[in-house]
This record gives sequence, C-alpha cells and structure tokens, in this order.
Amino acid sequence: MAVKEQVIEEEYAIYNGDCIEVLETLPDESVDLSVYSPPFCGLYNYSSDPRDMSNNGYTEFFEHYMFLLEHISRVTKAGRVTTVHCMDIPAQGARIGGLIDFPGDIIQAHKKVGFKYWTRRNIWKEPLRIRNRTMSKGLAHKTIVEDSLDSNIAGADYLLQFRKKGKSIVPVTHTDGFLSYAGCTPMPPDAVKYRGYMGDQTKNKFSHWIWQQYASSDWNDVRPKEVLPYKASKEPEDEQHVHPLQLDIIERAVALWSNPGEVVLSPFMGIGSEIFVAVKNKRKGIGIELKTSYFQQACRNLKKAVLEAAKQEQGMLF
Repeated sequence: MAVKEQVIEEEYAIYNGDCIEVLETLPDESVDLSVYSPPFCGLYNYSSDPRDMSNNGYTEFFEHYMFLLEHISRVTKAGRVTTVHCMDIPAQGARIGGLIDFPGDIIQAHKKVGFKYWTRRNIWKEPLRIRNRTMSKGLAHKTIVEDSLDSNIAGADYLLQFRKKGKSIVPVTHTDGFLSYAGCTPMPPDAVKYRGYMGDQTKNKFSHWIWQQYASSDWNDVRPKEVLPYKASKEPEDEQHVHPLQLDIIERAVALWSNPGEVVLSPFMGIGSEIFVAVKNKRKGIGIELKTSYFQQACRNLKKAVLEAAKQEQGMLF
C-alpha cells in the first residue's frame, strides 16, 4: 500500500494516500457509516496527481469510482448507510449552458454494487451569495432584463442516502431522542425547555422538533460558513472557490445513521471534516486523502477534535 503518511490514534486512523489502495486493506463489513463528497469531475480539479479522480473525464471518472464503490460496499456492514454529498455539474462547453445529472449517475452506480437508493435531501443555497462567489452570468439580474432564457438558478446540493442490502444486526437508536441541533433555525421556546428530557420520549418536544427538520427533504438552514479551517492547506494552483463540506450536514448524517463507538469512513477526507465530526460525537473515524496539504490540515483539525471531545466529556462545553 503506497501511503505517504499515516496517523493512527485511539479515536481515528487517517492516511495520506490513494483511497482505493487503503480500502483494499480494510476488513469486510468493518464500517458502520460512510460520509463524503466525491470529486465533482469536470467542475473542480483538486490536484495534478494522475490518481486524482477529478482529473478524469466524466466517463473515466465513473470507471475509477466504480472500483471505489465496490470496496465501500464490501467494507460496509449489512443494512448500514453510505451517504454522498454531490450536485449537478455543468455539461461540457458550459458557456452554452446545460447540466449533467451527476447525482442520478451516482445513484445508478451504487445500485450496481449492492446498495439501495434510500433518500435524497436538498441543501438550499442562497442565490445572491452564489452569484457573488461565482460571478455566474445566469444569476445576474441584468440577465433577466436582457434575456431571461439565459438565466440560471443557485442549484441545490444533494445528500444521497444509500443502504447496503441485508439486515443490520445493530439498530441505530436514540433512546433519549436528539440532544442537539445542527442548523441556524431557532427552536421554538416551548420545545427548548424539553432539552435533555429523560421521560417518555413521545413527549420530548425538543427531539420532535429536531426530527421534523431532519426528516424534511429540503435542508434550508445549513450554515454555509460552518466549516473547518482550510485556507492554510490551499496551494497556489488550487481552485479559489473550493469549500469544505459544511459541518451541519455531517453532524446530521452522523447523528441519524450511526451509534457512539461506531466507525465512520471518509474516502475523500480533504481537511478532515467528516472525521472531525465523528470524533467529536464519540465515533471512530477512518479518513483517506490523496493531497498532502489537505492531509496535513486534517491532522491539525483532528487534534482539535480530540481536545473538544475531551472537554465535552468533562462537561466544559455545552
């Protein structure tokens, strides 16, 4: 296995190397949950490494991605979840417009390796913010004044949930309901007072309210700036608008589909966001990242995660 560097701690194991080569070494049915964003081929290029899937054309990307999915299917326990953050991507010749249904092709790829397509959450993006960040002509008001046929939208991100075929031996339980909310919508006062409610959970309005938000197909209050530090990991040739996955999304996935003590995998770890959330929530993390500068930033972020988890355990953070 060609790994440049690795850090193995009690709470996590992370590797600077090729995700397929590392996954080949993991035992069958050893992972409880996978959370990740695959490279958005044709949209961003993350490195010049020939093994980086983002450097492939669309067809070639899926040829490589299928090898990865076969391993994710193998290492995932029966009945458990893998969840993928993705979006539609511009068609070739983006100047003439049009999109590729990247999420749809990801869904079909998972079906081929033994996963059931379970749910899709839409993650809302604010149009003006996206316009200012990308300078997309299709989002400019001037465009609808001149010719709204050329207008566009601030397309949603998606969180796709898949379940491996078979029955999970261990259920994911919330015997005390949800204990915290990841998002910016204020909770109603009559629900806040039920925080930490230990009685009959059918009366737990705090947890009920959180579940109503999480069960929605439209996640419209994910905080776009709630991300890990990443600027120190950027190199001069990096895309200027690459942004880590928001922690709110990962927090929800980890809370919904894993138990404390279980193993959370991120095959495209980046700066460590998924593993950071796993560790903070008393899970074990396995992360793999090809790009060295991202891996080094993940090392720094995960040291912080361990410290924060320890403080939470001592009741110092609320």
